[in-house]
Amino acid sequence: MAITVAASRLGTSAFLDAPRVELRPNWTKEDIENVIRAVYRQVLGNDYVMASERLTSAESLLRNGSITVREFVRCVAKSELYKSKFLYNSFQTRVIELNYKHLLGRAPYDESEIIYHLDLYEKEGFDADIDSYIDSIEYQENFGENIVPYYRGFESQRNQKTVGFNRMFRLYRGYANSDRAQLEGKNSRLARELGQNRASSIIAPSGSPNGWSYRPSADSVPNTCVGGAFVGFGEDGKVYRIEAVLNKSGVRRSTVSFFVPYEKLSNKIQQILRQGGKIASVTTA
Repeated sequence: MAITVAASRLGTSAFLDAPRVELRPNWTKEDIENVIRAVYRQVLGNDYVMASERLTSAESLLRNGSITVREFVRCVAKSELYKSKFLYNSFQTRVIELNYKHLLGRAPYDESEIIYHLDLYEKEGFDADIDSYIDSIEYQENFGENIVPYYRGFESQRNQKTVGFNRMFRLYRGYANSDRAQLEGKNSRLARELGQNRASSIIAPSGSPNGWSYRPSADSVPNTCVGGAFVGFGEDGKVYRIEAVLNKSGVRRSTVSFFVPYEKLSNKIQQILRQGGKIASVTTA
């Protein structure tokens, strides 16, 4: 059951409408191939997998019934392929966010969950940390042995915290988006909200119908003019801050801030619009 009737506008319909992928008794060859594709898609964050990267040994064990879907998920999550995509080049808090998304289908609820996995990783290593997700009661209750994990953070269900729904949108950026192709790169998406124990804002993915992606660039640009550097500029003695979203390569978007004096405000806005950008806000700096 969907939490919101705005699923189509928020870009989550593709997940809510899709049937759960489960390897049932008396499965066919087509069934097993569907499961393998679904596991790669989920656990690897929708990232492209080349033929040479596939875990052929683990796939063979699944095909001949030697391991369950849960164990195949474990093999992928512990693989060098997973580590090269997400562990080696990302901050540890980002890795934990992705582990929650890929293996439990939700976002972390609070900072204590991050601290727990940081501590486990430091004491026992990456493999033990992966086991803690897959061997958890939460995993067993939701996916069991033969259901491929899915993004259950978009559904109303038992024991789910409301804050997890909001936070899932900081990790999920659209059905066609890869976890390695997002503008914020290897940085944590939830560190600030978790540290301050506050909910995240829901920002629809840029690919969703009638929407476009925007997140204020407060982390990179100050909200006000530091030290009064612009004092006295402009006809009205004020400087304005323009928040805009610019297209990159016609597909990706980035949030950019500009500080301009009053007499240049109109020209700057027109320039942004001519370049195909969108004005998110204009405020006094």
